[in-house]
This record gives sequence, C-alpha cells and structure tokens, in this order.
Amino acid sequence: MANLLSGFRRMMGDLGGALLPLSMRDLQREVEDRLRKAPLQVNDFGYDPFGFNPESASRMVLPVAALYRYYFRAETYDIEKVPSGRVLLIANHAGQMPYDGVMLTAAMLLDADPPRLCRGMGEYFIWRLPWLGVTAARGGTIVGTPENCVAMLEAEECVMVFPEGARGISKPFSQRYQLEPFGLGFMRLALATETPIVPVAFVGSEEQQPGLANFRGAAEVLGLPSLPITVTFPWLGPLGLLVALPVKYHIYFGEPLHFSGDPNEEDAVVQRKVDAVRRSITDLFARGLRSRRGIFR
Repeated sequence: MANLLSGFRRMMGDLGGALLPLSMRDLQREVEDRLRKAPLQVNDFGYDPFGFNPESASRMVLPVAALYRYYFRAETYDIEKVPSGRVLLIANHAGQMPYDGVMLTAAMLLDADPPRLCRGMGEYFIWRLPWLGVTAARGGTIVGTPENCVAMLEAEECVMVFPEGARGISKPFSQRYQLEPFGLGFMRLALATETPIVPVAFVGSEEQQPGLANFRGAAEVLGLPSLPITVTFPWLGPLGLLVALPVKYHIYFGEPLHFSGDPNEEDAVVQRKVDAVRRSITDLFARGLRSRRGIFR
C-alpha cells in the first residue's frame, strides 16, 4: 500500500510538472539545484534536526521563487556580505502579511553564493493551526523560542529575525519606513552565541499592503498577532488578507556587525548595541529610498 501511494504521488508530481509553463519548469530545476548545493544537515531519512525536508521544501519554495522573480521582481544589494556559518539577519518588518520573510528566504537560496537556507522563527499561533505547523517545519521554520534559536545558531545556521514583531508588520501606511522599537532578545542571543549580525532593509515591502487601521482588540480575541484593515481587506473577503500590490522589492544587506559582552547585561547596556543595528537599517533605508525610481520599479 505504501509503495502504491508513493508511486501515485510521483505520478501526480510528474503530471503537475508537465503542465507547468516552461519558465516555471526552469525555475523548479533551479530551486532543486540550489537546494542540492546548500549546506544542509539531513539524516538518512531526508530530514534535518529541526524537521526541514528538502523534497517537501522544493515544492513549497517554487511558488515563493515565482513571487520573488516574477511578481515582486526582487533585487538584492551586497548579499555577498553575509558571512558563512552562523549568522543573524536582522530586518525591518512591514506589509501586513510576512512576504518579506519568504522573500529573504528566496534571496538567500537563489542569489547567495553558495546558496543558504535562511531559517525563520514562527509565531506560536502557526503551530495551533491544522497542518500549518508541520508544513512550516518541513520548509525550514520552527517555533520562535530562544532555545530553538540558540540550537540553530550552534548548528551554524543562518537565522532571520524581525525584532519589531507584530508591531512592525501591522503599522499603518502613514508610518512606513519608521522602525518600531526593537526587542532585545536577538542581541542577547548574538552575545551568548558569538554570532555576527547582518542588518537587512526591505525597500518596497512597506507599500505592498497599505494599512488603514488595525483592530488589535479583535485580534487578541481571535488569538492573532494583528487584524489589519487594508486597501484590500475586508473589501475582498478573506482573500484580501493575501493580496499584495506588485511592488518591486529591493533588499539591502549591510556590513556584518560583531558585538561582545555579557548576554545578561542590564537592558540599558544591551539597548545601546541594539540601537547600533537600528541605525544601520535606517541608513540602508535612506540609501534604498534615494535610489529607487518608484514603488513599482
């Protein structure tokens, strides 16, 4: 029975591949090739210690890669500054839906040399939804706890963190490119694990889903990080939550920052180090906003 199901899945996969446009088939081959070249640590069963599975990921990454290449037309700048080994990518967070996270994942896989798997730290609520937690793990995301992040960094992984959290992603359009307060946790983790930090700035994501308001009270009742009112939601129904304008993504990578000190230092001491990261992202904002010709190009 197991062999029959496996054969059926392969047959359907082959059929689906045959029906893909030629450009998408080329992109699928590129995704599979880049995953083979990435420094993965999988066991004999095809899984890494955190639940990532390259075969599952290749299917999930294809639509992400298509968004990256053909919808958001993403461009990276100075991605070669990301060092090998353990690293924290610290980025701004905006746009109501976390397309910035999947675009950073696509950038590190498709445009970094060598390709890297960029690990995300998901909110707890993802694992409370049917199937979504397992799907997230197979694609490289795990629950965002300090213990999990330390384990990944000690395994020499590339981890992305958005220190603004839900405050950043749900801010109104009038506050675009204004960073919300950063949490201190990422800096304490960097100090504890001696991990370099690379600041990352997204220019474009702040305009993808202009936010008009945010029903925070209703979001808390529903167990969601936010419940935004945007130019497409609730006017287009639930689909409006997913619809993003075809803005052009510009992804800027800053110089690696190295910090030292006691991870258990007082908040005021750690805050000064965090402020240095914020300044780097703000500088990258200024560079990107000066250079772009409009939100769609």
